[in-house]
Amino acid sequence: MTPTTETTIGIGGAAESTDMVLNIGPQHPSTHGVLRLRLVLDGERIQHAEPVIGYMHRGAEKLFEARDYRQIVVLANRHDWLSAFSNELGVVLAVERMLGMEVPERAVWMRTLLAELNRVLNHLMFLGSYPLELGGITPVFYAFREREELQAVMEEISGGRMHYMFNRVGGLKEDLPAGWLGRARHAVADVRSRMDVYDRLVLGNEIFRGRTRGVGALTPEIVHAYGVSGPLARASGVDFDLRRDEPYLAYGELQDTLEVVTRQEGDCLARFECLLEQTHNSLDLADACLDRMAELPPGPINQRLPKVLKAPEGHTYAWTENPLGINGYYLVSKGEKTPYRLKLRSASYNNIQALTELLPGTLVADMVAILGSMFFVVGDIDK
Repeated sequence: MTPTTETTIGIGGAAESTDMVLNIGPQHPSTHGVLRLRLVLDGERIQHAEPVIGYMHRGAEKLFEARDYRQIVVLANRHDWLSAFSNELGVVLAVERMLGMEVPERAVWMRTLLAELNRVLNHLMFLGSYPLELGGITPVFYAFREREELQAVMEEISGGRMHYMFNRVGGLKEDLPAGWLGRARHAVADVRSRMDVYDRLVLGNEIFRGRTRGVGALTPEIVHAYGVSGPLARASGVDFDLRRDEPYLAYGELQDTLEVVTRQEGDCLARFECLLEQTHNSLDLADACLDRMAELPPGPINQRLPKVLKAPEGHTYAWTENPLGINGYYLVSKGEKTPYRLKLRSASYNNIQALTELLPGTLVADMVAILGSMFFVVGDIDK
């Protein structure tokens, strides 16, 4: 019998089996960086989603191998440009652990203070920009006003607005300017006094709640499967925070102040609420650090280092609770003045992969709301 071939012909867009491939990007809807989403649509519903990354890759991990332990800090603080101080911190903690180096107490408390101020700066950007992505322009102006208060004290102490370059192996670059603690305390108080605007203007807005409640729910199973961390994971009920569970710096002495904010819903609204409450808690932690700094006697802010700094042969892993989630630093040394290998595990890379599970089944109209609530920095994905 002669074989036959059947061909189904769709008439225009009316064919039910017709899928459309839609490229979002390569760009972020709110210009945070360059990301591409490849969506397969069935009408208005997303059937498949693939994040396409690599447009901003600068090869920092390879460049680490050609820089000494003082120079790698300048490469490490740029991948998440909203969390530069925290990025520096993870690298120097890894090197100090490899060296078995003790950091002066004043440097430990000062690092903790600056890490929390940097966390607030990071979160304020997303607290302002996320409503902007959903059509609300006003909150971003408030967010930048509060950021400027804190940027002023960060710039005074470090000389930088984005890339502070204030961490050093063994401590910090230099001691505090005269009167800086008072100015920092005043800035923290000013920002705290105006944080209620996000409760009233954003969380109290029925349109914002309508666009975010029940949208893009992330389950704990997906969180664990993809290594999602930070506020995104805690908004899905995954109660994990390195500052509490594996304390580093001075967090072990701040457990009475530290509050790990969680939600169970895992939707866009829960992620925003976690970010907002965590910002309030970071301001409290900053105040606690300022109180402790005021009690400490004068002393060194760093360790004296040899002219040529070499780490002993071996390997170590340091991880920190960065503003966007867990950052990990795997350092391998051959006993030279440069790392043999420094592998960076960034929070945004893992967080954004969950979109492959999160977007299918949702509407195109909700895609931007979900994408914006993932709170990522594209440089932190590409490194």
